[in-house]
Amino acid sequence: MTKRVFLRTVSVMSKQEKNIKEFNELGIKPAILKRINNLGFKKPTPIQHKSIPIATSGEDIVGIAQTGSGKTLAFGIPMIQRVITMKQMGLVLLPTRELAVQVEEEIYKVGNPFGVKTVILMGGTSAVPQIRKLRARPDIVIATPGRLLDHLKRKNVKLSNVGMLVLDEADRMLDMGFAPQLKSILEYVPRDRQTMLFSATMPDSISKMAQKYLKQPLRIEVARPGTTADNIDQEVFMVKKEDKLKLLDKVLNEHDGTVLIFSRTKYGAKKIAAKVRKMGHTADEIHSNRSQNQRQNALKGFAKGRHRVLVATDIAARGIDVSKLGLVLNYDLPEQTEDYTHRIGRTGRAGNSGKAISFASPDQKGDIVQIQRLIKMTLPIKSPTGEKLQSIDNNMKTRKSNYNRPPSKRFRRRRRR
Repeated sequence: MTKRVFLRTVSVMSKQEKNIKEFNELGIKPAILKRINNLGFKKPTPIQHKSIPIATSGEDIVGIAQTGSGKTLAFGIPMIQRVITMKQMGLVLLPTRELAVQVEEEIYKVGNPFGVKTVILMGGTSAVPQIRKLRARPDIVIATPGRLLDHLKRKNVKLSNVGMLVLDEADRMLDMGFAPQLKSILEYVPRDRQTMLFSATMPDSISKMAQKYLKQPLRIEVARPGTTADNIDQEVFMVKKEDKLKLLDKVLNEHDGTVLIFSRTKYGAKKIAAKVRKMGHTADEIHSNRSQNQRQNALKGFAKGRHRVLVATDIAARGIDVSKLGLVLNYDLPEQTEDYTHRIGRTGRAGNSGKAISFASPDQKGDIVQIQRLIKMTLPIKSPTGEKLQSIDNNMKTRKSNYNRPPSKRFRRRRRR
């Protein structure tokens, strides 16, 4: 069997946006182009600029782009165009329910006027409405791997007419242990298909996945893995664990606008949300202990301004899209270093300025070093009173955090303790 390799790499950095073409120069059908203009999309983002012409020509793509770069329309527009012109199905696989809802909303807005029918297949909700929509023969299926595989085994859905497959946030899907489900699902999808894989990072596991499931893909990289937006102001407060709530109260009073707080655990998120409400701020929470309706209501309430603060675990790091989000606050540092960029990428979107603050205890300097190495910049360090402290040297030796181990190894290590 011939080994599949990347044909070539197209690199587009965000600073080159002045050279980006208009949507009408990307090979988009006039009717779809008119719809895009009516929705207010004036100029394509770098990933859209490079991906859309290649995708509409039928080539496979590996897209490496930071969060908030406009990936949904980068694959959504070509998928809608293919559905309309070739009468083939589209399939989008992604890691979380929140991201599935977000992607479906974007695709629906563009495709609905053309009669393009979509369905979301995800856990946490009743399968009955999903089965009803599947019987109506949707054009585009947007699904999390577990629920889609369940429908396939029950023969509720057929994927024999899939002409375009998108693996969105592929690195996150692998991190969450979905590799076996992906392998099973792809046995139901025709080999003669177009495949697009999008990822924020490019570890060896993603390269192997691309070689296995894509046909001579073109790699498009609009920012190096770990890149954070230039318009996000980042800083770290060194604070003892017992003083975090006091500092949180101070930060919330000093900053205006909406605030997204990240907690490492679902129990921590619930506790923080309760404390924030006692501080006098409207707040809600989103984590795996909440039902899908509760999670969706929390997201909608936050987006519409009913809640000033949303406290979330990393389940929401790539599924929240709130315009002009003022502040992202890492109450706890992320378990996976790479999740830092996904968390703070919720702010500073669509060219707006953003702010990201992280709380770290003195014994977490090694974790800060790992984040600095990832984003290739030195973060300003402050005391709880706002006094500037000495920066942390990236050359210091660090022990690899247990939280950056694969989930199975983390579990075994905890049991030995």
